[in-house]
Amino acid sequence: MLLKVIVLLGLLSSAMLSPAYATTYDLPMKDSRIVGNLQYHIVKKGESLAQVAKQYDVGFLALMAANKGVDPFLPKAGYVLTIPSQIILPDVEYQGIVINLAELRLYYFEPNKHTVSIFPVGIGRIGRDTPVMKTVISQKRPHPTWTPPQSIRAEYEKKGKSLPAVVPAGPDNPLGDYALRLAYGDGSYLIHGTNKNFGIGLRVSSGCIRMEPKNIDWLFHQVTTGTKVRVINDPVKVSLEPDHHVYLEAHEPLTRSNGSKEHLVVPAELGWWLTEFHQSEQRAKAAIMAKNGVPVRVASRPE
Repeated sequence: MLLKVIVLLGLLSSAMLSPAYATTYDLPMKDSRIVGNLQYHIVKKGESLAQVAKQYDVGFLALMAANKGVDPFLPKAGYVLTIPSQIILPDVEYQGIVINLAELRLYYFEPNKHTVSIFPVGIGRIGRDTPVMKTVISQKRPHPTWTPPQSIRAEYEKKGKSLPAVVPAGPDNPLGDYALRLAYGDGSYLIHGTNKNFGIGLRVSSGCIRMEPKNIDWLFHQVTTGTKVRVINDPVKVSLEPDHHVYLEAHEPLTRSNGSKEHLVVPAELGWWLTEFHQSEQRAKAAIMAKNGVPVRVASRPE
């Protein structure tokens, strides 16, 4: 027992002194879909969850979900936070950009490198939902100007504020320094940066996908026009790993414009598998109820 405590303290000290900033992982071995490892952070006096999320480049809501019950503004000094940096990859083709709205994450599968880079993103708020789509990048815009659409101008006018017809590039531009236009619809949806210190890992935009300035800077210089973009909404992900363990990762479903939410259930494929091997659904149901956004082992395949 003492040895376990010493090892844990060593890991925590390492996490506190040298947090991992890398967001790029080698793709997992064949038949595996899990990347990364959970990390741990000891809260310092006066530190907020928003500061910790920014430090580890994870979403604010994702950090809250992994640490339910912790005060997001004044977490207790010395408390050990779980950093949600272990992830089940979405069940999609590993190509181009994939955005999973339910987990507020963007995945970039770099061609010919067998790697995936993962970033937290902000997405459309309730009533201005980011749509599910299959599209491509149609335009790359460094130092973009912003032409507020009439709908947004009307929102500001209701609040007694006015917007200029065009916001020039610079520190006051909400698109930040880089924007990637998507070919979907009339081309009004962008993946872009921000000039604000909040909103990453939250539902705050008018439908666009918002990234940290350093992250969009990196992504902008990796992709080209024509890069495939897929936006999905999968709050529950499952992986049967080569070690015969089954993992489930559940996220809080997005609130719809009418205030309702998707009711999460055990995925049919997992239910069939559990039935075939005469295993209970209780662990899977518990993980879905918890919705802590990290992979949880819910079953093991008999040898």
